[in-house]
Amino acid sequence: MSFHMETSYPKEVDKAKKENWPVILPVGTMEYHSAHCPYGCDGLVSVGIAEELAKKRDCMLLPPIWYGVSSYAVGGPEKNTINMDVDVFEAYIYNILKSLFKSGFTKNICILIFHQTEDFLPTALACMKAAKKLIFEYMEETQGIGWWGDNKNADFYQNLSAQDSPWNRIRICNGARIPEGYNADHAGKYECSQLEALFPGSIKLERLDECDDWFAQNAKEMSVEEGREIVDQIVENILKALDNGTFCY
Repeated sequence: MSFHMETSYPKEVDKAKKENWPVILPVGTMEYHSAHCPYGCDGLVSVGIAEELAKKRDCMLLPPIWYGVSSYAVGGPEKNTINMDVDVFEAYIYNILKSLFKSGFTKNICILIFHQTEDFLPTALACMKAAKKLIFEYMEETQGIGWWGDNKNADFYQNLSAQDSPWNRIRICNGARIPEGYNADHAGKYECSQLEALFPGSIKLERLDECDDWFAQNAKEMSVEEGREIVDQIVENILKALDNGTFCY
């Protein structure tokens, strides 16, 4: 029964809140992906994965964030990348999450990122910082100052399940970490395979000859079948994290 918040009404959103549906926030960038791959690739993959999740679980899908911390690592401004300052981005994410918490969505929030695979790079780090800042504020507001050090919480960890852990109320799912057996890339074989599997016709391989970007050349080896396998594995991994309440970065 999953639905998109932007086209929903109070009755539907209140149902999701009451039944503790996962709240999915896709995050992307507007970044140069060579001549054959669209600027919104990262966001499109995030949206596509969110839609796949919604086929298997009741979810509330939030509108995607198209502008992210892309940086100019792949190319300068002349390549038309739109970069958001990391501190501005973090504040933006924080305010979205804070609004969700204030409205009653205080757990089971999942941020989907398909940009950058290494640990603690700006996009994921900004989301993680925003999430942890909000969670600590929420715990102080609901449990009181010094809540963790209070003697009544001496058995805090002994009684804490993954589902109940405050640290898992907001999960950061870095789907750009390709499942085992595949490699991560940028506008190459694997990213293009995923995007084409999710949105057929997105990749224009005939345009590869218009550029000599080293990182994009193996896109000629893309495979919709492999893309579907990667997508299915990512979806399965995220569903497991949603079901057992574990952190899924």
